[in-house]
Amino acid sequence: MIGGGITGLTTMFYLQKQIKEHHLEVELILIEANDYLGGKLHTVKKDGFTMETGADSIVARHSSVMSLLQDLQLEDRVVYNATGTSYLYMNNSLYKIPADTVFGIPTSKESLFHSTLISTAGKKEALKDFVTKNECFTMESSIGDFLEYFLGEELVRKQIAPVLSGVYSGKLNELTIASTLPYLLQYKNTYGSIIEGLQQNKETFRVASEKKFLSFQNGLSELIHQIAEKLDDVKILTGTKVTYVGKIGDRYELFLEEKQTIPADCVVLATPHEVAQSIISNKDLDKYFHRFKNASLISVYVALDILDEHLPAEGTGFIVSEDSDVKCDACTWTSRKWGHTSEKRKLLVRLFYKDSNPAYATLNGLDEKELIKTALLDIETALGIKANLLHVQVTKWNEAIPKYHLEHSQAVSALESQLANMYPDIFLAGCSYYGVGIGLCIQNGKELAEKTFETIMRKSSQLQG
Repeated sequence: MIGGGITGLTTMFYLQKQIKEHHLEVELILIEANDYLGGKLHTVKKDGFTMETGADSIVARHSSVMSLLQDLQLEDRVVYNATGTSYLYMNNSLYKIPADTVFGIPTSKESLFHSTLISTAGKKEALKDFVTKNECFTMESSIGDFLEYFLGEELVRKQIAPVLSGVYSGKLNELTIASTLPYLLQYKNTYGSIIEGLQQNKETFRVASEKKFLSFQNGLSELIHQIAEKLDDVKILTGTKVTYVGKIGDRYELFLEEKQTIPADCVVLATPHEVAQSIISNKDLDKYFHRFKNASLISVYVALDILDEHLPAEGTGFIVSEDSDVKCDACTWTSRKWGHTSEKRKLLVRLFYKDSNPAYATLNGLDEKELIKTALLDIETALGIKANLLHVQVTKWNEAIPKYHLEHSQAVSALESQLANMYPDIFLAGCSYYGVGIGLCIQNGKELAEKTFETIMRKSSQLQG
């Protein structure tokens, strides 16, 4: 296993479980280039604050998540997000994202017409959703084109796009329905209306929103540490970089940076696609790897010497619309949303700056001191809060966030096919290909463990035969 992020760790956890159950003698090795495991899941604790350099939570309703937590006996360490109002920062003011919406999409005509963000003309245009049939959109169609066609340009631009863009990397017209909200197409085809489909399934979303996200009492790294602790039959090498995978007959040899080699019958590349490309180092595969895209992101945590009760009541953060007087794309009120992140209830907020922002190139060129100054100004401008700085945590993810474009699924299929022909028993894993959510990474790892185990059993049978 190359890569010790959540996908690689989950794969190894379930693979070890299968190996033990069948009493097989198999050497399992996990190699991670960083000095720590977890990849983008990494918790930083300082001065009474708990911060995440990557994702800050896990979507709780994904079936693979609770299954893993039960296997790890981690249920009693789980904490859930505080529920509250999400805001949209538009026209230099905070507006509540209308109630009874899902990612800003109205779940009823009443919800649509109660919105203060959309003009009367925009609301009337959205009603075409109830009378316009779907005759051309599929799962591989653009989610932006799909929503605009049935709900109108204004509703999408002013209310839906800011919310969805705050969740997914990239512009909506460059993302597929399949990679974002696939159930919307099903609703349209089943009920004849996106809004009606959401209305009919409203209870599902209401229940899910009550405990929508989860973390752990010591942050997401607690999950990583617990998995690693369970890998008692796995040799774990951290701070070790694999530079090349060579093929020798029907086996492989891993070349390490320290000029050591490790023989392997089966290799899992649970790494970003560009790392996998570098390790395989085959020009015939480069054109397939080059079809995958990444986005960039800057995360800035700011802790201020003021209680978080100074935030707007019942809120958990805001998303920023286009043409705003603040530079950030979104701001999570972390100490409000996650009680475990601030021991003394001091204000802790997290600001996000995405490469889709016209100002990103300038922001990415700033040093940490200038970025902090920008973040403090955004907080003062949007929230009217100014206080002494207690702590900051700046993380730059340059070209490190998978970006699922319109041809992503075709790119995955093409690469898988070529890899299977040229390098049997080398498997790809991780968010570069199979889903960016942690739940999807866990599911990917569990499925890959089964696939890897089948390969081990096949090779074992061949040796015995």
